[in-house]
Amino acid sequence: MENQLSRNKLDNKNKRKIVGDKILHAILFFLLLLASSIIIISVIFIIIKGVQPFIYNYGTDGEIEKQDIIAFFTSSRWTYNGMGGVPFLVLTTLYVVLLSLIISVPTSIFAALFIAKIAPKGLSLVIRSAVDLLASIPSVIFGLFGMGIICPMVREIAEAFGTQTFGGSSILSAAIVIAIMSIPTITTLSISAINAVPQSQINGSLALGASKAQTNLKVILKGAKSGIFAGIILGIGRALGEATAIQMVIGNTSEGSGFYNIFMPGSTIASSMLSGIGEASGLGYDVRFSLGIVLMLIIIVTNLILNAIKNYNKDKQRNGLIKRILNHFRKVKDYVQK
Repeated sequence: MENQLSRNKLDNKNKRKIVGDKILHAILFFLLLLASSIIIISVIFIIIKGVQPFIYNYGTDGEIEKQDIIAFFTSSRWTYNGMGGVPFLVLTTLYVVLLSLIISVPTSIFAALFIAKIAPKGLSLVIRSAVDLLASIPSVIFGLFGMGIICPMVREIAEAFGTQTFGGSSILSAAIVIAIMSIPTITTLSISAINAVPQSQINGSLALGASKAQTNLKVILKGAKSGIFAGIILGIGRALGEATAIQMVIGNTSEGSGFYNIFMPGSTIASSMLSGIGEASGLGYDVRFSLGIVLMLIIIVTNLILNAIKNYNKDKQRNGLIKRILNHFRKVKDYVQK
């Protein structure tokens, strides 16, 4: 009788667990559908609105007013009036992101290494909190910081080189602001990747006579390479999609000439979408969704390329490890045979 009661209690407990698991599964599935639906609906809406400027006539009284698709992909000037072109916007966007990565990547990696392995625990907690706080600051605050601090600094640097600049509003200012905004994301993920490196590898390196600096640079950073690369990918995504802060410091020129000069004003895809949107209507409004399609394609292609590089390096490292293990067993086999 007691065994039967115990068995019934156990069955009831298992049933409650099964019901709880099903409820949790249903909630998570609903949240997944909700998130996916928002993304899919947003993409569809942007595509529909972005295609309209090329097929819909915005003119009146028989006038033809639509975005010329050839000019859109070949013109070196962006004017929002049916003659706009995106090539220089794409080049400037990639140029600004590349310049920002030159600043943010080494800064973030070494900051993460200092926080995770070098700094005392108290100081590490303080800096880690500051990094987390920096990640939560709105974009407009970074834009105001760029206008008040970065732009005057860039103007003085340009004057020192004998170069004219648009009051400091330039590609260099935008790159610095984007680098500052990307540093918290890359640093946070790099810290997690560095902390995930097995302590046995670190102890083994130190036991073999390597210094702490050699261990940090050649063992820890190498072991955390995959996580650091993932942080860089997220940082690039943040840089590609940023609009508010860039729009405030880049100068927003419609000319494509001279974009390679870091002291010249420029315009990225995201800042062009934001610039003047409050006064835009008709073709000038809808064509910004066309820019949105181009920006989505750039982000998708960039992520695919970076993930392919990441997976290639991971496979190469795995294959190298397998080869070393096989060579070790081959040496052991030859030694035994002798």
